[in-house]
Amino acid sequence: MLNIKCPNCGYRDESEFSCGGEAHIIRPGYEVQLSDKDWAEYLFMRYNPKGNFTERWFHAHGCRKWFNIVRNTITNEIYEVYSAGSLPKSTEGRSAYKSNWRRHSQAEIKALKK
Repeated sequence: MLNIKCPNCGYRDESEFSCGGEAHIIRPGYEVQLSDKDWAEYLFMRYNPKGNFTERWFHAHGCRKWFNIVRNTITNEIYEVYSAGSLPKSTEGRSAYKSNWRRHSQAEIKALKK
């Protein structure tokens, strides 16, 4: 069982939260033209690494706010908790963000160009 530090409420038991999956997925706007393959990649492919990973969490039974964490998927150690909409600052978090395959996907590249 994880003990997660909510940025608003402090440390709480994992049962109060819902995991929203991978953090930092940029949704391509309607003006971005993607092939069917690239669109399917955006919709259905999720990064699931061994090691450090950035995740979105929702405090469902507390303040009801979203935030991100950097968690090691092998040890469950949480390295950083940070606000939704910002980037990780820890060494582990920056490394997890940069090594994510999405940074090189057509959906993300085209969304960032607009």
